[in-house]
Amino acid sequence: MRTHRNFLILLVLVFSASSGFAQSVAIPSAVGCASPALAPVPNANQLALLRWYGANTVNTFPTGGGPNGIAFDGANVWVVGGPPNSVSKFRANDGALVGTFAVGNIPGYAAFDGANIWVTNLLDHTVSKLRASDGTNLGNFPTGAFPWVIAFDGSSIWIADIGDNTVSKLRPSDGATLGVFPAGPNPIGLAFDGQNVWVANQGGANTVTKLRASDGVRLGVFPVGKNPVGVTFDGSFIWVANQDSDNVMRLRPSDGQVMGTFPVGSRPQFVAFDGTNVWITNAGSNSVTKLRACDGEALGTFPTGGPPFGIVFDGANFWTANNNGSTSKL
Repeated sequence: MRTHRNFLILLVLVFSASSGFAQSVAIPSAVGCASPALAPVPNANQLALLRWYGANTVNTFPTGGGPNGIAFDGANVWVVGGPPNSVSKFRANDGALVGTFAVGNIPGYAAFDGANIWVTNLLDHTVSKLRASDGTNLGNFPTGAFPWVIAFDGSSIWIADIGDNTVSKLRPSDGATLGVFPAGPNPIGLAFDGQNVWVANQGGANTVTKLRASDGVRLGVFPVGKNPVGVTFDGSFIWVANQDSDNVMRLRPSDGQVMGTFPVGSRPQFVAFDGTNVWITNAGSNSVTKLRACDGEALGTFPTGGPPFGIVFDGANFWTANNNGSTSKL
């Protein structure tokens, strides 16, 4: 009996020790960053390209003109406004120029809808729809005054109309206008969070507007920094680049509460997300800043080939549209 009792005591002690050990293993927190022991590994595309290192090399390709916008179609990068009134298509794997295609007067930014590239034409008050496979123009459709930044929410095209203080919602199949909704003064940046569209407002407003994507109803207007430009969603938070504050803000989507303010470079423009980090173009310092999305920690600043504006992630590399007539691949 004593031997049996001792065995039971030993078994309890082993179980207790095992339980304590299991509880000591680091697990990701619902708030903040994951434990360093469970740090994310490079994505499959990075591994396939043997690119597990950080952004420490930059390849720059000439575009001509002064490009602003940039988009990725799954295989190619589209740079807006290289040669005048055109968009250029570069092969993402090696930067080879595939073609240059005419659009409207003073094109600004671009979005991909899964089959086509949409490009805003500032002075024509239109948007051009190009077939991504060959660049064929499938139509030019009216927008509000001075359309600039553009986004796709999975079912509709959204366009920031600077001159009307509105955003337009278009049906991708035929370019029909589904609605025009008030945003704020001089709306610029756009982002979709899965349910709502967020709009950055300049013109002294220094706010972002939250619109319900299904019907355009305004759900709130929230203060941010000076002259906000780019907006993006990282799956948990909204990030806003404040050009004249030299910082980015992280907002909680549910109520627009500022959850953090982080310094970046000079004159930050647009923000992109790679699944783990946010990258911000700094037009005033010819660079991009990399911040860890979970806590905003600065992980590096990398040079570009000129003043970067638009930025896009191709699954392995970031591309920037540089206003000096080039695009950089980091």
